[in-house]
Amino acid sequence: MIKVSVIVPVYNTEKYLKKCLESLVKQSLKEIEIIIVNDGSPDQSEDIINRYQKEYPEKIKAFKKVNGGLSSARNMGIDKAGGEYLAFVDSDDYVKTQMFEKMYAKAKEEDLDLVMCDFIEEHTNKSVKCTCHLNQSMTGIEPIKEHMVILYPSAWNKIYRRELFDHIRFKPDVWFEDVEMIYRLWPKLKSVGAVNEYLYHYVIREGSITKTVDKRIYDYIDNMNGLIKYYQQEGLYDHYRDELEYVYVRYLYATFVKTAAKYERNEYLKAVDRAIGEVKEYYPNYRDNKYMDNCSLKNIYFKLFNRRLALIYYLLKH
Repeated sequence: MIKVSVIVPVYNTEKYLKKCLESLVKQSLKEIEIIIVNDGSPDQSEDIINRYQKEYPEKIKAFKKVNGGLSSARNMGIDKAGGEYLAFVDSDDYVKTQMFEKMYAKAKEEDLDLVMCDFIEEHTNKSVKCTCHLNQSMTGIEPIKEHMVILYPSAWNKIYRRELFDHIRFKPDVWFEDVEMIYRLWPKLKSVGAVNEYLYHYVIREGSITKTVDKRIYDYIDNMNGLIKYYQQEGLYDHYRDELEYVYVRYLYATFVKTAAKYERNEYLKAVDRAIGEVKEYYPNYRDNKYMDNCSLKNIYFKLFNRRLALIYYLLKH
């Protein structure tokens, strides 16, 4: 029985791919399959994939497709997966040898739908330890719902019960697709746990989405607006309104603005104006949100946010 299917989308990562695959084929969990989807990569990634598949035919299943983006590659991997749990590893990242053994053990011990772990951001000149913000397992709708406001919504530091993806896939042709997917998936969870160890290494590299200035950052806004519609269509909106409101403001006034700060000044201010306009349209009274009650620096920033504060932030960054 395959316990964990690890899905690895590949595009133009030949420089990093060997380290990624080495970390996966050496996993201490033996009942594992590594599903590699080459998304039409024009570099030498296919040669690396072929070498590993020949060396580890019992572990690696390799597929090649016409380039369609990260979401389409992950979705193909989901369709090919046969494991009890699914995991996603980006091909420029790498993981600790015991990652999936520890996370699967946690999932089985407590019968969890999802297990997350802490991770390390690997920057060019430094490593930053990051927490998944969960120290004890959660069961039931309310605690899981409330965790939405501090959730780190990446696809890759988690394992998921396979059945969760029976009716969910990554949204195609957008950036930040994992944020969009995670928040659609979240209401379906009945139990969530964590392994509080730094098991995943997230590589921040030049040329990756996090470093590239591109107007596709506006997918942040489109994705968040789409999530509101999704929760409304699914009859979930009223129950999750406070959490969605806080998440909406958090992503537009923090994550989106931070990413837009890589623009030159006029383009950055256009992005800020767009964010402020969207928040005013959807959540004009967000300052009254119950999650804004505590006086954390983040909440103070959200409550005070305006064009002038955004400009100060930009000048400090530059």
